[in-house]
Amino acid sequence: MTEQRNAHEPAGERLKHLAEIHGVSTEYWDYHGNLAAPSRETLVAVLTALGVDASSDEQIECSITEADLAPWRRILPPTVVARQGTKASVAVHAPEGAGVELGVALEDGGTRELTRVEDRTSPREVDDVLIGRATFALPLDLPLGWHTLVARVRVEGEENVRTATASLAVTPDHLELPASLGRRGWGVMAQLYSVRSRGSWGVGDADDLAELASFLGDEGADFLLINPLHAAEPAGTMTPSPYLPVTRRFVNPIYIRPENILESSRLSGPRRSLVQWGLEEVQEANLNAEPIDRDTAWNAKREALEVIFAAGRSRARQRDFERFRAEQGEGLEHFALWSALTEKYGEMSQWPEALRDSHSAQVVSETHELQERIDFFAWLQWIVDEQLERAQAQAKAAGMSLGIMDDLAVGVHPYGADVWSNPEAFATGAEVGAPPDMYNQLGQNWSQPPWSPLRLAETSYAPLRDMVRTVLRHAGALRVDHVIGLFRLWWVPEGMRADQGAYVRYDHEAMVGVLLLEAHRAGAVIIGEDLGTVEPWARDYLASRGVLGTSVLWFEKQDDGWPLEPEAYRHLALSTVNTHDLPPTAGYLADEHVELRERLGLLTEPIEQVRVEARIERERMLARLREHGLLRKDPTEREVVEALHRYIVRTPSALVGVALVDGVGERRCQNQPGTDQEYPNWKIPLADSAGEVVLVEDLPDNARLSSLLAAVRSELRQS
Repeated sequence: MTEQRNAHEPAGERLKHLAEIHGVSTEYWDYHGNLAAPSRETLVAVLTALGVDASSDEQIECSITEADLAPWRRILPPTVVARQGTKASVAVHAPEGAGVELGVALEDGGTRELTRVEDRTSPREVDDVLIGRATFALPLDLPLGWHTLVARVRVEGEENVRTATASLAVTPDHLELPASLGRRGWGVMAQLYSVRSRGSWGVGDADDLAELASFLGDEGADFLLINPLHAAEPAGTMTPSPYLPVTRRFVNPIYIRPENILESSRLSGPRRSLVQWGLEEVQEANLNAEPIDRDTAWNAKREALEVIFAAGRSRARQRDFERFRAEQGEGLEHFALWSALTEKYGEMSQWPEALRDSHSAQVVSETHELQERIDFFAWLQWIVDEQLERAQAQAKAAGMSLGIMDDLAVGVHPYGADVWSNPEAFATGAEVGAPPDMYNQLGQNWSQPPWSPLRLAETSYAPLRDMVRTVLRHAGALRVDHVIGLFRLWWVPEGMRADQGAYVRYDHEAMVGVLLLEAHRAGAVIIGEDLGTVEPWARDYLASRGVLGTSVLWFEKQDDGWPLEPEAYRHLALSTVNTHDLPPTAGYLADEHVELRERLGLLTEPIEQVRVEARIERERMLARLREHGLLRKDPTEREVVEALHRYIVRTPSALVGVALVDGVGERRCQNQPGTDQEYPNWKIPLADSAGEVVLVEDLPDNARLSSLLAAVRSELRQS
């Protein structure tokens, strides 16, 4: 009988050993600089989510043995990721004494045979069979791409040759910045949904994106960073956070501008009137600075899109649509089917049990019944893809060296399309979050299921590569939110607090390699959001691979707490004054981040102490600006904001970003971490310091924005 234990007791050494084998960290440094350790209860729960039984001391020993033998039970590892031009080898496991050969079937159709190298590893008895290991060197000149390893094993006494295959990804050692960028580049950061024009449907869309990019290109910007455009719920209540999508591969069709669809211009009079009436229902909202109502906007837009879809397409256009579907393949079909089922049955948690299995007979039956709706949702993806392609073309035509910089969320909704169509890719019983830090002192639970590290390798990292490949179709750069998630993620077991989680490690060499391979093929730059608790070695590793980091002025400090000097910033970084998780600079200078967190009950320290710390931070920053001759004695708010931006331009950072909200004087925060319904996160439309809406067509004549952009350009010329 297993001894009963206190669930919160420290973990034993054998449990820790099992956890480390499976990539679960048994200690970590908290934001106070103290060494912390997950409890026994946490480690058991996280291992269970990984599919590892640690329910008793006996089972722990059994699981350790199984983990030790697992590589010896298969001829080849499931996936091999190697850097081009770097020495790497592949181990083949086979019965001792067998003849072993290993070759590579190249992506372009060619083949290569590999050379066996010395390996003195002793054979092991596995399941009553003595298994040996043969090691082969990968050629240094293998081309970049996805190839296939083919092993052939000849066992004495067996008539047939045993064969095994595995995916081989040859990735760039280092991702170079494009020559078109020059020595340095700068751009603007905006939440697309918040940036509207008079022709918008209550929410910023692809047409607004094209217009904004064109304007900023004329101003000399190299990029326009926008929020993730990932798809949200197609019916019912739409989750406002772009960082909690139902899929990271496909796009939210709320960003479509219906009137810009080719078929819209060919509608009959009555049908054109229906589209116009839909616009009129929501157009007034563009002039309102109140929180954005996505549901009302999407309902009106969807009805208009239904009209355009029903009108049909020419033969040539239909062929283009079918070609798009073929290119996107099974992933698009699954997403469209999930969308149709969600439209019919509501949130996935409410579906009939049989439909929750994407491979069930009932799902097949529903596929036939819902074919027209599946076609509609697939068509929406084709349309939004066309409009995003136009936006990127406009950005490049206006002179941007990178154009649109997309943003990649760290995870997906637990009841979303990605989880439904590929549940094996995700761990069950745990959610992704973050441990406590200075700005979120209770920790965070993002309610997102984590990818299973084991399943990623077994599927040749298909979820990652398909997602990145699709997101980069019409973008010149990609910001990866919480890039440390490619190294490790904070897993919070279901039913436990956010501060009771543990870090689970991923194969970062493989994850980053796959990311770089897809970025190389797209000609894109990768920026990793590496804020928060990130070990210096991880930042160094990303820099060595050509991945830019992220530096936010308010977070960059010396050991004594003073602002970091400009010359001490990293070169391979996107440097900005603020981030969407803080109030715009005008609000931050007024301590609105402190007051808001106090109002929402998010502080764990006395409010007066936090106010004093914020005042000291601000005063030190202003003193630093004066040291560099960037600020006069009694500056206006606008002058302080411009001085802060001049300061980051003086850094050696390869990219500098300017928040659009800082340019127009907005003070409201887009997102307050640690809240859900308490604050209108991701709903704040672009407005000025007086609370008046600022539209896309107003931007060229906005004096405050023009002054800020001129200050950035002037400082760049002098740098």
